[in-house]
Amino acid sequence: MRWILASVSLLLLFAGSNAILKEMGITIKKIDYENSRQAQDLVNLLNAYTEDPMGGGEALSDDVKTNLCQRLAKVPSAFTLIAYDESETPAGLVNCFEGFSTFAGRPLVNIHDMYVADAFRGRGISQALLAAAEDEARARGCCKMTLECLSKNEVALKAYKKSGYGNYELDPTHGVAMMFEKKLK
Repeated sequence: MRWILASVSLLLLFAGSNAILKEMGITIKKIDYENSRQAQDLVNLLNAYTEDPMGGGEALSDDVKTNLCQRLAKVPSAFTLIAYDESETPAGLVNCFEGFSTFAGRPLVNIHDMYVADAFRGRGISQALLAAAEDEARARGCCKMTLECLSKNEVALKAYKKSGYGNYELDPTHGVAMMFEKKLK
C-alpha cells in the first residue's frame, strides 16, 4: 500500500514535466527495492556507473550486487528514481537519501549517485532525473538538495549547474565546502 501511495504521489508530482518526458519517450519511476525487476535495473545501472572511470572504474562486488536492494529497503530515507525509455530499457538513475539541515531545521535530500547510460546521454535525462528528485524532495518538505561530484567530471558539473546547483558556501570570504572521506575498517 505504501508503495502504491508513493507511486501515485510521485506521478502527480511529475505531471508538470510529464509532457516533456512523454515527448522524449522517457518515464521516471520511483522504484520498489523489493520488486526484483526494478532491483536488477538499479544494480545493473549502478554497476555500469562504478565501471565508468567517473565511478571508480571497478565493478560492484558480488556482495553488493546480491544484497544492495535488500539493504536499501531497510533505509527509510532512501529512494531511487530510474528513467526508462519507451521499451522499458533502464536509461539512468538517481539514488537519494534524506538527511537533515540543522541550520534550516528541516530535512534535505542528498543525491548519492547519478548516472545516465552511455546510449542515452545527451537527451536531457539527467535534467529530468534531477527535476524528479527535486519534486520528491519538495513533497517531503525538504529545504534543499545536496550532491557531490568529482572536480574533473565536467559533463556532470555542467548538468548540475544547468539545473541550478552550485558550490556550497556560507560566506564567499570563507571559501566553499569540501567533501572528505575516511573509510572505516
